[in-house]
Amino acid sequence: MRSERVVAIVMAAGESRRYGDADKRRASGPWEGTLLGASLAKVREAFTYHRVVLRTGDDPACLGLADDTPLIRATRAEHGLGASLAEAFTALTHDPALADIQAAAILLGDMPAIRCDTLLHLQRLANAEHILRPCHAGHPGHPVLFGRAFWPALTRLDGDAGARRLIRQHPEHYRELKINDPGILLDIDTPADLQFEIRNTDAQVPY
Repeated sequence: MRSERVVAIVMAAGESRRYGDADKRRASGPWEGTLLGASLAKVREAFTYHRVVLRTGDDPACLGLADDTPLIRATRAEHGLGASLAEAFTALTHDPALADIQAAAILLGDMPAIRCDTLLHLQRLANAEHILRPCHAGHPGHPVLFGRAFWPALTRLDGDAGARRLIRQHPEHYRELKINDPGILLDIDTPADLQFEIRNTDAQVPY
């Protein structure tokens, strides 16, 4: 069951230098449409509220996004993931439609293999005071869910470090959750990473 108190943030404003000259967000693979479109399809299925973070000049249609996709434009994307996260959480904080939201799930636009029931499970555990991160086979993955208490700190991020420092600063509020879903670890960094299959993406997962 979806949560009405969690919003998904799909980060898709990076330059993906390791992928080469092509825009990996438009890549095809074992999914329908583009890589970003496939990643977002899973998010739309699992979350009531979502936002997609793009660069200022990006054309959503060229990236395989529907006309009604709610967007946040990262005007400082060239400064790194931290800068884009700061702009995203500033927008969330000032969005009256999200006034009752208690947590935000940060997802990456190149992770189409996360199971829908994994996302639903994480939503049910989210709250305003904790940072939650799924872990599979001893490795932490995505999404990372930040309670609203941490949003002000996220608006002050910069550079390419992301939110790792914030997590280290609040170990008492950080929880890793063991999840039987390898999809939380699978992001597409290079063309070689496209050589995988998505199996049983909606199967029930034992937690």
